[in-house]
Amino acid sequence: MEHVLLFFLGLFVGTFGTLVGVGGGFIIVPMLLFVYHASPTMAVGTSLCVIAFNAVSGSFSYARQRRIDYRTGAIFALSTVPGAILGASLLDKIPAAVFDVSFAIFLLCVAVYIFLKPDTSKKTGGKSEEHSFDPSRRVSFNLPLGIVVSFLVGFLSSMAGIGGGIVHVPAMIYIFNFPPFIAVATSHFILAISSLVGSGSHAMLGHVMWHQLPGLAVGAVVGAQVGARISKKVKSVLVMRGLAVAVVIVAMRLLFKHW
Repeated sequence: MEHVLLFFLGLFVGTFGTLVGVGGGFIIVPMLLFVYHASPTMAVGTSLCVIAFNAVSGSFSYARQRRIDYRTGAIFALSTVPGAILGASLLDKIPAAVFDVSFAIFLLCVAVYIFLKPDTSKKTGGKSEEHSFDPSRRVSFNLPLGIVVSFLVGFLSSMAGIGGGIVHVPAMIYIFNFPPFIAVATSHFILAISSLVGSGSHAMLGHVMWHQLPGLAVGAVVGAQVGARISKKVKSVLVMRGLAVAVVIVAMRLLFKHW
């Protein structure tokens, strides 16, 4: 019975995460902490493994749909690595409460902006409903700025223990003018790279709850396929609303950690 419940949890996380281009750690980690009384390290390690299964599965689906900008995704993924390393090194030097509350306020501002301006058709030159990536129409953007933003995403993700998609997707859409469906798919590709590296490290360090992993992982793999398929049938406005909800959940989790 436990594995069935874990499967449905993974299914929900995988579907929603793939649909909006973020990892489901903000749902999985609290569940492992409060239901299974896992240590924070074990919860994060297990969650990252589930996210890796979800992101790889979703990336395969988005690849078949030709929605991933691989060049941009690879550059952004590599740029997050030094930021993540710096964040990990400063984790014990910056007061957690100060960082979490400040970052939560920033995320709430992002969520409000998305809620108030979910239609990006004007921002992206009328391309908000593009469902496939055409290399000949690659978005032209400030590459150095993109590298800096990705570095900051890696830093913030490492400090807060969340997936970078929660920041990468809004940045790609509102700063770099990517059509939402391309941004979501490319963010998922970035997440696949980063989560595979991170989950491998956690697995080698013994930070994985192996008994709970199969149900969650299988659900996440199936959910990724469902989410990618659903995404072809929904409007970008609904995707952005879902992303805003995810941002709010992450922000509230950061705030409630210190209550």
